[in-house]
Amino acid sequence: MTHTPLDFGPQTRIVARLAEGVTDAQLSDGTPCPAYAVRHVLGHLLGLAVAFRDAGRKDLGATTDTGPQDALPDVGPAWRAELPQALGELAEAWRDTAAWTGMTRAGGVDMPGEVTAAVALDELVVHSWDLARATGQPYTPDPAALEHAHAFLRAAAEEGDRDDGIFGPVVPVPADAPLLDRAIGLSGRDPGWSRRG
Repeated sequence: MTHTPLDFGPQTRIVARLAEGVTDAQLSDGTPCPAYAVRHVLGHLLGLAVAFRDAGRKDLGATTDTGPQDALPDVGPAWRAELPQALGELAEAWRDTAAWTGMTRAGGVDMPGEVTAAVALDELVVHSWDLARATGQPYTPDPAALEHAHAFLRAAAEEGDRDDGIFGPVVPVPADAPLLDRAIGLSGRDPGWSRRG
């Protein structure tokens, strides 16, 4: 899987805009990730922004070495300032073409830079959809980021790289559905999911 370096900035700005639109009252609402409330999706986005920022910088250590945890990610009292800052730093780190070459690490897994970038873009695209659906906000991902995420998810599905976590079994979606719906289906989510209650 080969990817051309691209600017994360358009997608990270979309994530920041969606996060800004979240009210305190929505933090405990459910999301398309059954185990995650809105606050957990935001906590996950903050954690992955920091981890993939450092992976892009090749600044390997505690933030890049830690794999998935049993405890749900959460946000602290300063998340409204911390998340947009981390997202901006993430985008800046991946503007350096060196981030896309050689090896790096995220989530305790060593990967080529271009694969790490694809994972990061997939996370940003899919979790933005989670956040938008859970909070009733409109969402149109950056087209280039969506293309990268879809390619990553399609390759993972073809390789049978599924697990029982956030990326569950593929949800069938018509071949002529919009690209975002096809990506969301490949991520193990129902593109028709909507807020309940």
